[in-house]
Amino acid sequence: MSPQVPGAGLRRFVAPRQPAPERCELCGVELTGPHRHLVDAGKRALACACVPCALLLERPGAGGGRFAAVPDRVLGDPGSVPDAAAWQRLRIPVSVAFFFHNSVLDRPVVLYPSPAGATESEVDPGTWRSVFGDSPLAGTLRPDVEALLVRRDRDGGDSDGGGGDGGECYLLPVDRAYELVGRLRLNWQGFDGGSGARAELAAFFDDVRQRAAPVAPREGLPT
Repeated sequence: MSPQVPGAGLRRFVAPRQPAPERCELCGVELTGPHRHLVDAGKRALACACVPCALLLERPGAGGGRFAAVPDRVLGDPGSVPDAAAWQRLRIPVSVAFFFHNSVLDRPVVLYPSPAGATESEVDPGTWRSVFGDSPLAGTLRPDVEALLVRRDRDGGDSDGGGGDGGECYLLPVDRAYELVGRLRLNWQGFDGGSGARAELAAFFDDVRQRAAPVAPREGLPT
């Protein structure tokens, strides 16, 4: 019998477990590196997917309509930033929020960062139309899988030189919007997020700004 190493039998209970590898939630293949996401509209949840499964679900009606592949386009339009009065009508208490159209509820939903993660608030459809009815970004927004990310400067000015009239507005994949909320939550300190959260916010918008293509005027129809 080989000699017993002291404590070897207990090591498996105290050693940190290796995280389970991420897998495609459709076919089960192990995912390595960056991968695509799907939206389960009924559960309002994101699911990881391999590239082949995501490509299959880009076709309308694929998968019985349960899952929809999250696209990767990023569009920008300074003219879609709501002014201060419109922002007040939306009743959003912070300067950053994202909107998407929920196909199950058949209405727009707004979420904004907080120390607890994404805080959801209802948006009156009439108010949505009055604020974003002329926005080409809102007009091309795809239900469930894309979000309209808005950042308003608190003083109504363009403090960092990157936005338009009082802020910035982008259409981006909905998983990236949730990524922003998660990054802010990890770095949140104090009442307003602190310097760490502000740095994460600035870095995120810098990246989105560089990736964004200008939206075509009046592309699509109002949501």
